[in-house]
Amino acid sequence: MAPPQILSSTNLKSLFESVDTFLFDCDGIVSGFFSPLSQFEILVMGDTLIHGVSQTLDLLRSKGKNVVFVTNNSMKSRRQYAEKFGSLGLTSVTQNEIFSSSFAAAMYLKVNNFPKDKKVYVIGGEGIIEELKIAGFSGFGGPEDDEKKAQWKSNSLFEHDKSVGAVVVGLDPNINYYKLQYGTLCVRENPGCLFIATNRDAVGHMTDLQEWPGAGCMVSAMCGSTDREPIVVGKPSTFMMDFLLQKFGTETSRMCMVGDRLDTDILFGQNAGCKTLLVLSGVTSEENLLEESNNIKPDYYTSMVSDIMKLMESP
Repeated sequence: MAPPQILSSTNLKSLFESVDTFLFDCDGIVSGFFSPLSQFEILVMGDTLIHGVSQTLDLLRSKGKNVVFVTNNSMKSRRQYAEKFGSLGLTSVTQNEIFSSSFAAAMYLKVNNFPKDKKVYVIGGEGIIEELKIAGFSGFGGPEDDEKKAQWKSNSLFEHDKSVGAVVVGLDPNINYYKLQYGTLCVRENPGCLFIATNRDAVGHMTDLQEWPGAGCMVSAMCGSTDREPIVVGKPSTFMMDFLLQKFGTETSRMCMVGDRLDTDILFGQNAGCKTLLVLSGVTSEENLLEESNNIKPDYYTSMVSDIMKLMESP
């Protein structure tokens, strides 16, 4: 495996000419919904837009490049993410440029002709419910089941909807035994019921001081109770990429994944055959990247996203 190259004015020109679509990770945006922070590490630090990010994105668009924002966080819908981007100063970002795992779950059902008369039970946030509705599906559960409790009583049967044809599991800070029982019954007892995971991230940056259990925790609980493995639609699964290929009509070899995590962002890009650019303003340091034990090597790496603009403008 070739060692990663430090991004320079020379190799950036070659990269730029070979790429039509730039995919930017924005998973850290989750923190803005749980705390006063709004940290999606390669674009925003704390609650402040990293200098040069907006101008860099505008420059890419002006050169005819597609710009897409990809996140494994399913708590919010594309509409809500666009509003969050706007509040942080990225007012040019539109819903059509955002690809969240909540949207991916809805699109998986759509491209696989999920019956409209079937319902979807959700263990996760309102973003999944909203994206399912936009796609024309009937989703329920999620936040409305946050306070419900499952009671163990003699001669008491836990009822569930037999018309549920899919259970979607994502990040859920209010997961409880009721939700797990409902989802488990649907998967185990409803013939043909799909078990879909937005992602299997072990942890996430919900605050700036530490990592917290990610969607993988909720998904693993359902794996244990159903004895089933899920269909995963988020990074590093290639479903997101397959959908993007249809959307933009671009070969993956002409895409570049830009992110700060080796095991999700860079691996996602590599699995799909994209070029990859690691940004060191997030969770991965140069030391981590260059460790002998690390076997996930991006094509290029640089300090921050705005380096793209600086290097393009250099003589």
